[in-house]
Amino acid sequence: MANTKRAKKPTKPAVQSFDFDTIIIGTGPGGEGAAMNLAKSNKRVAVIERHCSVGGGCTHWGTIPSKALRQSVSRLIELKTNPLFNFGEKKPKLSFTEILRHTQSVIGKQVSLRTSFYDRNAVKIYHGEASFVDANRIKVSYPDGATEEITAENIVIATGSRPYRPSNVDFSHPRIYDSDTILQLKHTPRSIIIYGAGVIGCEYASIFRGLSVKVDLINTRERLLSFLDAEISDSLSYHFWNSGVLIRHNEMFEKIEPTEDGVVLHMQSGKKMKADCLLFANGRTGNTDRLNLEAIGIKPDGRGLVKVNEQYQTDVANIYAIGDVVGYPSLASAAFDQGRIAANSILQDADDSKLIKDIPTGIYTIPEISSVGKTEQELTEAKVPYEVGRAQFKHLARAQIAGGRVGSLKILFHRETKEILGIHCFGERSSEIIHIGQAIMQQKGPANNIEYFVNTTFNYPTMAEAYRVAALNGLNRLF
Repeated sequence: MANTKRAKKPTKPAVQSFDFDTIIIGTGPGGEGAAMNLAKSNKRVAVIERHCSVGGGCTHWGTIPSKALRQSVSRLIELKTNPLFNFGEKKPKLSFTEILRHTQSVIGKQVSLRTSFYDRNAVKIYHGEASFVDANRIKVSYPDGATEEITAENIVIATGSRPYRPSNVDFSHPRIYDSDTILQLKHTPRSIIIYGAGVIGCEYASIFRGLSVKVDLINTRERLLSFLDAEISDSLSYHFWNSGVLIRHNEMFEKIEPTEDGVVLHMQSGKKMKADCLLFANGRTGNTDRLNLEAIGIKPDGRGLVKVNEQYQTDVANIYAIGDVVGYPSLASAAFDQGRIAANSILQDADDSKLIKDIPTGIYTIPEISSVGKTEQELTEAKVPYEVGRAQFKHLARAQIAGGRVGSLKILFHRETKEILGIHCFGERSSEIIHIGQAIMQQKGPANNIEYFVNTTFNYPTMAEAYRVAALNGLNRLF
């Protein structure tokens, strides 16, 4: 995102008439956030969605499906490992097709709910492909070949992203998938190669390993999820190793050779490996190539991303872009807020609103990972005098009751001011647990203090108690 100032919009001719105040292209979290904010301010809003139902990639192929799959597998693992249930040699099993049924049910409920939002707020939905005619005019192309043009004073691009597909990989082959098409898998493979060990690759490695599938995870970098605190990244690597996932670091593919009964992956290092199928999960591309952006003078970068300012305004004053098409942080949670901020800018009643500085990260591996704020490596490099407080989940009564002995909470805080600088959590419910610490981190001045966790009273037994344990552990290190 560019740190550019707010561009001035040209003065509208008094006679100018538009079909809508704002057109939003895309109905994912970003598009929804913008549409609801504008509609509730009595603006005439239209959204254009190329899919047959609303929700965008987040609902249909990304966040919701992968998390629903993960939930089913996580509960299966819990059932198989809980000593209360003795299945003997006949352990319970689920197929990929079976857990997909639950996933499709969740998707259906989400679509129904999100459709009601648009209906209730009188937002008109066009189901077709959008492309720019000029800065105020959009052509909508329908599946039957028909087209129409609609106009608006402002336009918001919220088209999301799709899996990156290199030209030398045959994605038409039935044994080769990306993170969208993997949801069409009709069987549970005996083995899978996952190429790309980013967030999506790691999440699917957890899912397939939880289904007892042999998993080879190919990482093109030196360590897993290198943006994480190193200790948390190491914990995930160890947990994968302990569960039987084979990780190969610093590897790049030479070619992918599909066969009748599987796939052979040839690495640049000379290694070869074979599996029943391959999931290619190495990068994403912004969905801007079919928007005809050249008609309005906007040029995306090589990854299809659009440059914007802090209000998500592009170089064309009345055109905004939000969500995955602007790059970092590429999170559904952040996209919704970006849509809200862009809408505020259009309404011109909150031009100084910005995305929060410390955005929580939730990674839905098994177990989960979540973090907010600085890592130890960042604080060390910045020469910030910090201390560490830790709590291991295996020592918490609630975790012992639930049988969840894997995981920990780490709090980083300033040695002198005791200000909380970062929180990192590994274990079940991490994405929920993190928000307790985030709420304190967001406080101004003395209210952001690790001693809060010592002086407050938590329900007992709860996972939240980890904050008190970690705070005491860290404060005991001071001298």
